[in-house]
Amino acid sequence: MSVLDSRLRALTPEVLAGIRRGIEKESLRVRPDGRLALTPHPAALGSALTHAHITTDFSESQLELITGVHTDAAACLEELTQIHQVVYRSIGDELLWCSSMPCGLPAEHEIPIGQYGSSNVGRAKTVYRTGLSHRYGRRMQTISGIHYNFSLPDAAWPLLKRNDGHRGGAKDHRNDGYFGLIRNFRRRSWLLLYLYGASPAVCESFVAGRPHRLQPLVPGTLFLPYGTSLRMGPLGYQSDVQSALSVSYNSLESYAGSLHGALTRPYPPYEAIGIRDAGEYRQLATSLLQIENEFYGTIRPKRTIRPGERPLRALAERGVEYVEIRLMDLDPFLPVGIVAGTMRFLDMFLLHCVLSDSPPDAPEEIAVLNQNLRAVAERGRDPELRLDRAGEDVQMGEWARALLGELAPIAEALDAARGGSGHRAALAAADAAVRDPSLLPSAQVLRAMAEHHGNSYVKFALAQSLAHRHHCGRLVLAPEVEARFARLAEASLAEQRAIESADDVPFERYRQQYVSQELLSRALQRAQR
Repeated sequence: MSVLDSRLRALTPEVLAGIRRGIEKESLRVRPDGRLALTPHPAALGSALTHAHITTDFSESQLELITGVHTDAAACLEELTQIHQVVYRSIGDELLWCSSMPCGLPAEHEIPIGQYGSSNVGRAKTVYRTGLSHRYGRRMQTISGIHYNFSLPDAAWPLLKRNDGHRGGAKDHRNDGYFGLIRNFRRRSWLLLYLYGASPAVCESFVAGRPHRLQPLVPGTLFLPYGTSLRMGPLGYQSDVQSALSVSYNSLESYAGSLHGALTRPYPPYEAIGIRDAGEYRQLATSLLQIENEFYGTIRPKRTIRPGERPLRALAERGVEYVEIRLMDLDPFLPVGIVAGTMRFLDMFLLHCVLSDSPPDAPEEIAVLNQNLRAVAERGRDPELRLDRAGEDVQMGEWARALLGELAPIAEALDAARGGSGHRAALAAADAAVRDPSLLPSAQVLRAMAEHHGNSYVKFALAQSLAHRHHCGRLVLAPEVEARFARLAEASLAEQRAIESADDVPFERYRQQYVSQELLSRALQRAQR
């Protein structure tokens, strides 16, 4: 019996039915003409600093909509839809841009950075984003996506620990399990880019003044003929500076150790930017990473943090709680960017990653995995594309079909646990897309652009954004839901005011304490115990 089969059989139907997921969905606010909205975060949506479900990402114009934790994919989708309905009722005639790659953008300096009030924690969030703008440019930060948070129920880990014969502590076993998931995810995540990548084209304004290998389609639109996700390619959610970081995911200790230097040692180009200029803060720190969240990983180990707590400290003290998947594009054909079927496929895929044998990673393998991911982002629908599978040169479709075959028993087990056939249907849809690339979102985007919008990316995305607003506007929003979000908005504004009133140290002292190398080193030492 394989490791996968053994571990899958160890999990009860109740445990499988208790898999947890949540979504963080980013979207730009745009004007009716498809240009970036330069208005402040709407007051009716509450405080971007403290609201649990509606905040902003990099830009003041970039909403981030956050669901709670759900054991049912349909319930997660329902909450995400309700949040969209609330937002649409609060943004006037503005739209939520339906695509991952941005709308028509103004000049770099006109893209507004997120504002979070006058408190120390709020100012730190803005200064961090100011640092990102100096380091990578504001245009790159306007890329949007879906972050998918996944965890096994607590009851799963004792069952797996017993099955594996693990003799260590429960927290260590859970950490090892999640890091095994992460290593396998990085080996196979190219499949998600192929199946769900939906950004093969972009507005020319995004690359203004930057070298690129994109091809002109019509004036104002650039694309790659076989591209799946420009968002995850070299022009997208990447960092050339960070590519030198060979972060190891063999354990919590190796992960924390890999990031230590990047978080603590000054990096000369960023030292040149400086902390302050003429009294204005330019960044939080001069290290290669200001804080942990600056690391552009496709997947992160996560732990819910306490106010003012560093993420690595939370991981070191309380262990991994869940993983955050960061490479999913918004699907521009879907009203809220994702459907329950996609969540079910992600659950199967991630369960496969955590249950399969997961050898240690090495710098050489990490480099190959990055090459595979880039190849699929840029050329995923090329029938001649070949990838490196542990040193073996294989045709991408052949490898994809083999992986989908391994998901079949997981789909059956999850459907048996939850009832129905939703997971098998999601797997069948993925198999059909592997066999017929014209079914892929990336292919559908280019086809819709050609057939209905004169090959213009902005015209296509604007039409889809208008259609999604109309769709969500027709849905009934229960009065009690609308009232609850109104209360949440008011409460978040009150909480922000309370935080601002409670500050009792100057911002510079707060900043120094937050980025303190001594405090971070203590957290890393805890991770190594």
